[in-house]
Amino acid sequence: MGLTFGRRTLLATTCSVTVATIYVAQPVLAQVGRDLGVPEADLGWLVTAGQLGYLAGLALLVPLGDLLDRRRLIAAHLLLAAAGMLLTAAATRLWLLLVGLAVAGLFAVVVQTTVAFAVDLATATDRGRTLGGVTSGVIIGILGARVVAGTLAGLWGWRSIYAALAVLLIVLTLFVLKLLPADHRSVRTTYGERLVALGRLFRERLFLSRGLTAFFLFASFGTLWSGLALPLAAAPWHLSTVQIGLFGIAGLAGALGAARAGRWADAGRAELVTGGALVLLVASWPAIGQANRSLWPVVAGVLDFAVQAVHVSNQHLLTGAHPHQTSSVVGGYMLFYSLGSALGATATTTMYSAAGWTGSSVLGAAFALCGLLAWAVSRRRAPRLGPGR
Repeated sequence: MGLTFGRRTLLATTCSVTVATIYVAQPVLAQVGRDLGVPEADLGWLVTAGQLGYLAGLALLVPLGDLLDRRRLIAAHLLLAAAGMLLTAAATRLWLLLVGLAVAGLFAVVVQTTVAFAVDLATATDRGRTLGGVTSGVIIGILGARVVAGTLAGLWGWRSIYAALAVLLIVLTLFVLKLLPADHRSVRTTYGERLVALGRLFRERLFLSRGLTAFFLFASFGTLWSGLALPLAAAPWHLSTVQIGLFGIAGLAGALGAARAGRWADAGRAELVTGGALVLLVASWPAIGQANRSLWPVVAGVLDFAVQAVHVSNQHLLTGAHPHQTSSVVGGYMLFYSLGSALGATATTTMYSAAGWTGSSVLGAAFALCGLLAWAVSRRRAPRLGPGR
C-alpha cells in the first residue's frame, strides 16, 4: 500500500506530541517541586507516574489495535490524553497532579498504536524507513519537549506546558479523523485472545532478548534525562528552566539516528547497528558524568543517536517476525521500555540525593553495560536473520 509523505508526517507528529506528555516534566522538576512542596528525593515520581500509566496502557489498551479501527482508536486516545493534561494543568495537590500524569500516560500508548498502524500501511521493503521516520517523531517529542517546556515554564510557569499540550492533542484528533484512512478490520479473535497472544510472546527468545536489551537501554536513558536537570540547577551552574531545556537540542541527533537506522535495518544491518550503538552508549557516560565540572563533555556525551538506533532496529526485527499482530508485539516490547524508563527515572533522583551526579552517572553506565551484555548473549544463541526479517 505504502504511505504518502503527508500521512507519514501526521503519524510522526502524533507520536511527537503524545510522547511529550510523559517527558515534559523532566526539565521543570525543581520548579514543580518548589510550587507543590515535593522533596527532592521524591521528584522522580512525577516522571514515574506517567510511565506507570503508560505501562498499564501497553498491557491493556495496545492489543485493541489488532481488533479495532485504528484511526478511531487513535482519535479516542488522543482526546483522553488531552483530558489527563488538563487535569495536570489544574492540579493544586501532588496526588491530583500524579493522577493527571498517570491518566495522560495511560492513553499516551496511542504512540504504539500509531507505530503499528504506520508499519501496516507501509510496504514490506519500506518498513524500516517508515519505522525510522515515525520514531524520529517520537525522539523529537521526547527531546524537543524539554526545550519547549523549559521555555514555557520560564515565561508562564509549568502549568502552561500541560495546557498547551492539551490543545495540541485536540487539534491532532481532528487531523487524524480527516486525513488518515479507515482501518476496517476483519479479525475474528476476541480481546481476551489478544491478551493471551501477547502473553505468549514472552516465551519467545527473540522477543525476550530484544525486550531485555530495551529495558536496560531505556533505564540508562531515563537515568540521564530524569536526573540531568538536578546538577544543572545546582551549584556551580544554577541554570534556569529555559537553559536546562535547551540541553534537549543536544539529543535531537537521535531523530537523525532513528531515520538512518531504519534504512540500515531494511538493508539487513540491524544487528551491526545494535551492537555498535550500545558500545557508543556505554562509552558516553564518562563524559556525561562531568556535569558538575564542565558542560561541554555533557553535550558531546548525549548519544540519543545510539539509543534510538537500537530502538528502531529492535522494532524492525520484531514486526518482521510477527507481521499479523504488529500492535501486540510493539506494545509488548514497549512494556520493557516503560519499565526501564520508570526504573531509571526513580533511581536517578534517589541516587542523586545520596551520591550526587557521580552516583547517577555510574548507575546510568551500569544500565547501558547490562544492555550491551544482554544483546551479546542473545547474539550467541539466536539464529541469523536475513534482510527481510
